[in-house]
Amino acid sequence: MEAVTKIAIFKKKKIRKTLHEKEWWFVIVDVIEALTDSVDPKQYLKNILNRDEDLSKGWGQIEHLLPINTAGGAQKMLCANTEGIFRIIQSIPSPKAEPFKRWLAKVGYERVQEIENPELATKRTRLLYKLKGYPDSWVEKRMRGIAIREELTDEWKKRGAQEQRDYEILTAEISKATFGITPDDYKKLKGLKRQNLRDHMEDFELIFTMLGERSTTEIHRQEESIGVSKLKSDANRGGKISGVARKELEKELGRSIVSRRNFLQKNRRKFIG
Repeated sequence: MEAVTKIAIFKKKKIRKTLHEKEWWFVIVDVIEALTDSVDPKQYLKNILNRDEDLSKGWGQIEHLLPINTAGGAQKMLCANTEGIFRIIQSIPSPKAEPFKRWLAKVGYERVQEIENPELATKRTRLLYKLKGYPDSWVEKRMRGIAIREELTDEWKKRGAQEQRDYEILTAEISKATFGITPDDYKKLKGLKRQNLRDHMEDFELIFTMLGERSTTEIHRQEESIGVSKLKSDANRGGKISGVARKELEKELGRSIVSRRNFLQKNRRKFIG
């Protein structure tokens, strides 16, 4: 996927930022250069970490190597979110530090707005998919799938599932009943590693994923299910409803819906020229 990079300006200095997990992350060396006018911001950062023991201990928690667009193409650069940048500039003795904090709070206000108005976050997600080259028809399905997924996980949370591990087990149960394959094996089939599986699904794969998850949600509500064991049984039943429909369609089409193909790679030239 191409990096989505934007430029923010602080006192005529360019600071690159990118969206990662629906949050702005800023290129750290850009911030250091803007605050210090250093000719070697990378070395300046090393010096900060050497003298600030508390910061260096927690360094991995506030920074990520993220793809940033440069003149030579996308390159992975050290970035930090708003909270991380605030922590870093505490170690920079600069008269620009306080004005920069106020600027950073203002730049990060977009995220605050999204928290107060979730519709803005939805619009931003939709825009990101379009910037990556997905056609409107796919984006609409993906956005609907996100809403159905959130509705399902809300039910799981209310009915006794613990986040992450239980969710993975329940999701795998729906996937096995729908497609005959777990999400992990599905990713291997498509040659994916850390990428989001659903971002690489074709239309029918998205549709049957939605059907399995929406069916499961309705079964939970109908039976007022409580506890992971019952939720898992419901997930299997909900997935089977979608799995039966998938198999019927495959008979009509004479081909498998479960695909090795990556939707965006297959259609990039068709949709973005």
